[in-house]
Amino acid sequence: MKLLLDANLSWRLIPVLSEHFGECTHVNKTDLPKPASDTEIWNYAAMNGYTIVTQDSDFLNFLETKGFPPKVILIRAGNMTRKMAEEILIHAKTEISELENNNYGLLEII
Repeated sequence: MKLLLDANLSWRLIPVLSEHFGECTHVNKTDLPKPASDTEIWNYAAMNGYTIVTQDSDFLNFLETKGFPPKVILIRAGNMTRKMAEEILIHAKTEISELENNNYGLLEII
């Protein structure tokens, strides 16, 4: 699975999440403009086979209007530390793996 972390998540998650999910990068580590717009992030993820990991519900609107790919993991946990985000995502590893193999485009983690 290839995860693309949105700007609202720490780039410091990359090493730990890569161990659990495979390829993982952050929008700020790509060739996208800084800051990248949601549309640019969406298009980059779609063209490069990434699933977007975000706290930004705007990507839910993209899914509703454009469909997928890319798929989206939407974390609805409010403000959180990097460690909390790491724990939330690792705890949801099974559901995240199922997202890759199923015919739906959104996983909401609450």
